[in-house]
Amino acid sequence: MSVIRRREFITLLGGAAAAWPVAARGQQAGPVRRIGVLMAQGTDDPVQQARVAMFRQRLQQLGWTDRNLQIDTRWSAGTVDNIRKHTADLVALAPEVILAGGGTTVPLLLQATRTVPIVFVQVVDAVGAGYVNSLARPGGNATGFTSFEYGLSGKWLELLKQIAPDVMRVGVLRDPAIAAGTGLFGAIQAMASSLAVEVKPVNVRDAAEIESAVIAVASSANSGLIVTASAMVRVHRHLIVALAAQHKLPAVYWDRSFVADGGLISYGPDFLDMYEHAAAYVDRILKGEKPADLPVQAPTKYELVINLKTAKALGLEIPPTLLARADEVIE
Repeated sequence: MSVIRRREFITLLGGAAAAWPVAARGQQAGPVRRIGVLMAQGTDDPVQQARVAMFRQRLQQLGWTDRNLQIDTRWSAGTVDNIRKHTADLVALAPEVILAGGGTTVPLLLQATRTVPIVFVQVVDAVGAGYVNSLARPGGNATGFTSFEYGLSGKWLELLKQIAPDVMRVGVLRDPAIAAGTGLFGAIQAMASSLAVEVKPVNVRDAAEIESAVIAVASSANSGLIVTASAMVRVHRHLIVALAAQHKLPAVYWDRSFVADGGLISYGPDFLDMYEHAAAYVDRILKGEKPADLPVQAPTKYELVINLKTAKALGLEIPPTLLARADEVIE
């Protein structure tokens, strides 16, 4: 099955090239507004491309076309240096709003500007990270949509034990350079003793480090992986899934795209939906509302996705109760 869900695929084909519909160009011309889009990932990520396409499609539905809106988009390929450079570029263009795709983009944007409104997506614990004062009253120039609180990562460990009950040691892939790397691991660690599991952080900085770390985890019997959210992990998505398969490691991910690529199981929000809603926030800000007054929204639904083909390759039998709860089963 493709990395991209059918809905994402259709969206990507329909709008990913950023071409506005010809029909929309007949709309009455007016002043051209300007917004920026800063993505933590690279242009070669079709899943993120589809999410940006959804954002643009929703803006079109709200009346924003190439006749009245210019969108400057920057892709950062998962590196902080690129994010820093693109942040400076975008702020210099004086956009009226910036969409921040990924938690690594937000702190650099907030360092660069406290006046340009920022709508963030795919951010973990915006309050704990200091991006906003509270979910209900953000209070500054940033608002948006959180992926999950740190506590959700304990659920990933529970799922790993359910799907692979023999697992006794778990490597937790995380980016140590971001707050979520520490916070998500901490929540997993707090849950570990109750499940009689030993957990160890596995830092993710580059492909070589990932490969050596996964091999080290696999060297111990009854081991598994939890892959936590970060732009760096997403950049190396295919490598991580391939290493887990090669070394027969059951692994839990935060995003269904890993499972569509051959990963075992994921539990997380519908990110495509977040980008659609982010467009509505950008629309409201362009029409005069302030980010300080727009509450940060948390997901209302989480998706459980299971890859049965991968489970079979690992020799795992999925509990019927878990299958019954799954929102999507890939066979």
